[in-house]
Amino acid sequence: MPGLCLRRALCLFVLLTVFLESSFAALLAIDYGSDWIKASLIKPGLPFDVLLNKDSKRKIQASVAFKRDDRLFGTDAANLASRFPSDSFTSLKLLQGAPFSSEAVSYFAQISTSDIVESGRSTTALKQSDGTEWSTEELIAMQLSYVKQLAESHGEHVHDVVLTVPPHYTQFERDAIVDAVEIAGMKTLMLINDGTAVAVNYAMTRTFSSTPEYHIIYDAGASSTRATLVSFAAVEDPKTKAPYTQISVLGVGFDRSTSGTDLGRRMRDILVERFFSQHKQDIRRDKRGMAKLWQEASRVKTILSANTEATSTVESVAFDLDFKTKVTREQFERACSDLRSRFAKPIHDAMASAGLNLDQISSVILTGGNSRTPMVQAAIKSAVGEHRIAQNVNADEAAVLGAGLYGASLSRQFKTKDIRIADIATYDIQASYFASTPDSRTIHSSIFPKDSKYGSHKTLSFKRKEDFSVWFDYKTEVAPGFPREILQVQISGVAEALGNLTERGAIDPVVKLTVALSDSGFVSAKEAVAYGEVRDESLAGMLKGLFGGGSGEQEVLKEQDTEDMVQEGEGETRQTTPATKEKKTNKEKKDMSTIPLEVNVVFSTLPPMTVAEKRAARDRLRAIDSKEVLKRLREEAHNTLEAYLYKLRDILEDGPDSPFMKCSKASERQAISKKLADTIAWLHEEGEAADTTALREKRGTLELLERPIVHRYKEIEDFPQVLNNSQKWNWSTRLFLAEARANLTAEAAADVPSKWTSEELDGLEAKLKEHEAWLHGGVERHKRTPMNEDPAIQTKEMKERAKALEQHLQRLVKKKAPKVKRPASGSSQRSGSSDSEPKEPDSGRGTGHDEL
Repeated sequence: MPGLCLRRALCLFVLLTVFLESSFAALLAIDYGSDWIKASLIKPGLPFDVLLNKDSKRKIQASVAFKRDDRLFGTDAANLASRFPSDSFTSLKLLQGAPFSSEAVSYFAQISTSDIVESGRSTTALKQSDGTEWSTEELIAMQLSYVKQLAESHGEHVHDVVLTVPPHYTQFERDAIVDAVEIAGMKTLMLINDGTAVAVNYAMTRTFSSTPEYHIIYDAGASSTRATLVSFAAVEDPKTKAPYTQISVLGVGFDRSTSGTDLGRRMRDILVERFFSQHKQDIRRDKRGMAKLWQEASRVKTILSANTEATSTVESVAFDLDFKTKVTREQFERACSDLRSRFAKPIHDAMASAGLNLDQISSVILTGGNSRTPMVQAAIKSAVGEHRIAQNVNADEAAVLGAGLYGASLSRQFKTKDIRIADIATYDIQASYFASTPDSRTIHSSIFPKDSKYGSHKTLSFKRKEDFSVWFDYKTEVAPGFPREILQVQISGVAEALGNLTERGAIDPVVKLTVALSDSGFVSAKEAVAYGEVRDESLAGMLKGLFGGGSGEQEVLKEQDTEDMVQEGEGETRQTTPATKEKKTNKEKKDMSTIPLEVNVVFSTLPPMTVAEKRAARDRLRAIDSKEVLKRLREEAHNTLEAYLYKLRDILEDGPDSPFMKCSKASERQAISKKLADTIAWLHEEGEAADTTALREKRGTLELLERPIVHRYKEIEDFPQVLNNSQKWNWSTRLFLAEARANLTAEAAADVPSKWTSEELDGLEAKLKEHEAWLHGGVERHKRTPMNEDPAIQTKEMKERAKALEQHLQRLVKKKAPKVKRPASGSSQRSGSSDSEPKEPDSGRGTGHDEL
């Protein structure tokens, strides 16, 4: 079985790489986590794998920090937290799309030393020690831009990106990550729920039968715990008859407050209490001390996953005090005892949502770094049984690899295994609007109930005479402090449109609003129209209506390919049966029956960033990027100059037998030595303040003095090979001339046309003699020239002259031979010859010429 899986994996890899090499697009998949970022680049010629950072690590710490004028990412940024606690930002995923007054922000304040402020959109921003404020989206965009730079270091421009998100993410959180992607200069191709992405990765190298298999993808992540119940089945496409793998999400369970971050917080609380017991000092008042204990808590927690006890030692943790204590696994688990059952609850919630029981589940697939924690594994084993626990995917990388594969399947540039997914909404979404009756009561209609499929469209019908609004809300609270209202849709131009339809003869016109739940989980208003059936008064039209030609309402539903129709009054949803589309649509009738209305979308609670805000944020990041590029170029120029000066100093101090000494004159060495001393003194005194141009000019001046010496040495080094090549062309030309002249004589005697003329061969021979004479004279002068003098003959000119001779020779070698005329039929027969096998005249062409 392992061998079979390996063969399937290799087949998939070959399939991917073959098609990737022929495409020209690059796709970036990112699994953005609270602690770590994983990325995968799919591009021509690159094996499908996880992207490595500059330290060749397969994951990047989700941190960004500022050290005066320097900006750092990954581990370098995380390590700065203990020195610059107000300038190091981590766990930013907890703040994505979160209102400033929400519990998520309050919780972040407990674990972070960053200063949090409210943004102009009622979300969060973080402030540096110098007072500079950055929105959460900007800080995340910096990290995504860093990943983009790593990807583009492979030589391919990256534009499209697929990102994983938790299935419980609201529209506000999804908006936030998409805004960050745009600020980073990329475009979101799709958001995919992380459990679904793992399911794609699981299906990459496996085959399934037509009978569905049920598995639970369990992810104990740093920001939350979630369980996704999916089915895998082999399905045949009804149109193409081609088989594909169908992945259907049937249920989701999650707990936002049960996470690896909370385990770390509780470990840090243990260390804080131990410090107070030892020193009677409240370390909470010291930001650096709290940052150091947060890092230490993460380290100790990791050790306790493999050991029963761990020793914590932090020198000068705070107040110039050292800290040392021992923590056992039992003590840690006792501090987290209330979380044990909560880690297993998402599994039960997912099964309840899907309507399945434990006996129907084939396995529980563990992902997420905290699934390795013994307490978490014990809770899962107790809930589902040890025999159902599967660890057959990479817990850290399965999500990003699955996202990359599915992202590639969305593009025609790539050919992948046919895997199709059907994902579902986690929350109930309803439409709210005021009734047109005098009491103006609010009507609530469910449009996308919990577990509705992504990619759905619904049409809402309203009997209205004037402009009105519809609000789209979550039916219940999605997270403490998060608003329920998603967006407001204002529909205008109603009265005029209905009046026009009435004039056309429409009966009881209505307003129809089409709403979509996208594949990325976004709710949006697609379009609104005024619709009324305009009857055809012609004889054919009346006969069609008499014999069941269909109602206008069904026409609209067919055109929009909808399933449900919400009628005002009772706020209920009426299921309608989709009708089969006609092969030809009566466009004129549709235009007469439908008038587009103006739709204005308003975000009144927690709006995404506007275009202007994103443009301004991108400009801020580009300014920092440009500044860093200039600084890096200056540092490279400084380091390059410094290294060059010391190398040149060492060369000047070499013995008399060194190539530099042999190829240089005393006056040249004296000039270089003086300029070198002046430049070293300048670098020590003014080099730190010098700009890139000045640093490059200093090096250029020295290189100008050194260049003649380097040129001599290079010429001496290359001369033997270039001379040998020139002599080879002389020899080849003489050989060709000897054989060509012999063939010319033979062809003249046989009275057949020759491939070359005497004039052509004489011209080549003259060119050969000229080249031989020039080369012989140059070589003799070269022998008499000292090594510290400019060469008498340049290798560049030798190559050019040899090339000219070569081209002259090749023109004759490649010349086509003239065609030989055959004698007329009948007269060509000779005595003793056969009628069926006539003899061809001897062409007289020699052998060996075409091979040259």
